[in-house]
Amino acid sequence: MNKNELKQFLNEKVIQYNKPKFIESDPIQIPHKFSTKEDIEISGFLAATIAWGKRQMIIKNSNRMIEIMDNSPFDFVMNHSEKDLDNIENFVHRTFNIIDFKFFIKSLKNIYINHNGLENVFANNVEDENMKNSIHQFKKVFFGIEHPLRTTKHVSDPMKGSAAKRINMYLRWMVRQDNTGVDFGIWKSISPSVLSCPLDVHSGNVSRKLGLLTRKQNDWKALSELDVNLRKLDPKDPSKYDFALFGLGIFEGF
Repeated sequence: MNKNELKQFLNEKVIQYNKPKFIESDPIQIPHKFSTKEDIEISGFLAATIAWGKRQMIIKNSNRMIEIMDNSPFDFVMNHSEKDLDNIENFVHRTFNIIDFKFFIKSLKNIYINHNGLENVFANNVEDENMKNSIHQFKKVFFGIEHPLRTTKHVSDPMKGSAAKRINMYLRWMVRQDNTGVDFGIWKSISPSVLSCPLDVHSGNVSRKLGLLTRKQNDWKALSELDVNLRKLDPKDPSKYDFALFGLGIFEGF
């Protein structure tokens, strides 16, 4: 396919998959349970953090976290006591366990009290037309309070080469306004033009087959290459192609 044919093909796939039906089988259904900004962004952040493995298990365990927080994530984050944390029954998703979950709650409280919330932390550090520095600085803030060393692995850092797939997915959820009811578009201080497509095994393989990516590793260098090519197709909304690449890989075995 030439550039115009590829753009038409991928745009058609975006339209096919960027629909409310997509929510039914995706972790984005977790923040869709809520209507207030803070509940959406906290529940979304937690769901995105554990978004690896089988999607059914991701959704099950994300719901479990929300239940532990009395189905009011922002209120729980802001008003929990040490006793509330001590009373949490054991929680685990893959390598993310109760120690990590309790710290995430504490760190989120610190971010809302001392840093004016999640959106503000990410928005304050956008540089170079992408979110690389923003994600790097977010990790610094997130672990700016006393923390278990083991928990740092659960927030990726692109400065160390990570493609930061889960954070980029989360940023797509919060920033991108798709007008179809899937992505939320509630963070107005960040432009969709600086977002990156979440890069994983599926989107990476599809991207290579389509000639959008040549690098073999799914790291930040590969994401940068993919960014360049997707921005050529749509400089204002490049992360929309996540729907096309994901759909082709997961639903069509492309």
